[in-house]
Amino acid sequence: MATPIPQSPSSYRRFYDINGWLFVSATLALMAGFMVYPIVKSLWMSLHAGPGMLVEFVGWGNVVRLSKDPVFLQALTNTCIFLVVQVPIMLVLALVLASCLNMPQLRLRGLWRTIVFLPCVTSLVAYSVLFKSMFSYDGVINHGLLALHIISEPIAWLNDPFWAKVVIISAITWRWTGYNMIFYLAAMQNIDKSIYEAARIDGISAYRRFVSITIPMLKPVILFTTVTSTIGTLQLFDEPMNITSGLNSNGNPANATLTLSMYIYNLSFKFVPNFGYAATVSYVIVAIVAVLAYLQFLAAKDK
Repeated sequence: MATPIPQSPSSYRRFYDINGWLFVSATLALMAGFMVYPIVKSLWMSLHAGPGMLVEFVGWGNVVRLSKDPVFLQALTNTCIFLVVQVPIMLVLALVLASCLNMPQLRLRGLWRTIVFLPCVTSLVAYSVLFKSMFSYDGVINHGLLALHIISEPIAWLNDPFWAKVVIISAITWRWTGYNMIFYLAAMQNIDKSIYEAARIDGISAYRRFVSITIPMLKPVILFTTVTSTIGTLQLFDEPMNITSGLNSNGNPANATLTLSMYIYNLSFKFVPNFGYAATVSYVIVAIVAVLAYLQFLAAKDK
């Protein structure tokens, strides 16, 4: 028998409030079990340290240890280098490609858009293995550069700290540029064409139209891609793990491509497990993401 609906306004509102909460209660329970609880648990773990399950409460001891941990500082430095170098290159390249692929006179636009977007739907492991093969000492990249007489001897791409970073940055850029390009392209197609027509009639150059019209109109999308790319780069794991991992005992050339996420993995599963210290390192990523996201939103705020 159906529950009768109350007639008074207050009872009517309370009836639907209760039924609404009951309707979403299963979802809220799942979110609490799989999202809220792990966050709270990891925060509590970050206050403990010790091998495996033999942990003890250390309070802020893990934070003090971070400042004296050379491997952590190296991982933090590498991650910041990837962030500062790769993200601007990728976003600028995605913006330029989106502008080119948005030109009405371009033939086969659908084909070119598919080609640019295709890398971001490939398997992370598959393309990482491909890049590792291409940039190996006797790989196709060295063979090509030798054939063109650009270099006189093969470059140890994956064993040299500098060139290893270049390979990782190249791989990430190749993988994710098309992903960001799609956002810019979709936003460009929503800009009113009459704005460009008026600017063209006034004699404004294509470069000035791009800088003064396109980029300001894309500011919300640029902010979104900047924040998501920042988060993704700070959590970088797959490419360094699959391209440079296993080259020596540290997993990469002199820890040159060790990232914060890789260090968390090593602390949890590769070295003697220290889940408390690993949780502390993970909250460093959370803190950096929060600060950078706030600064990016602040910089993009309308004056």
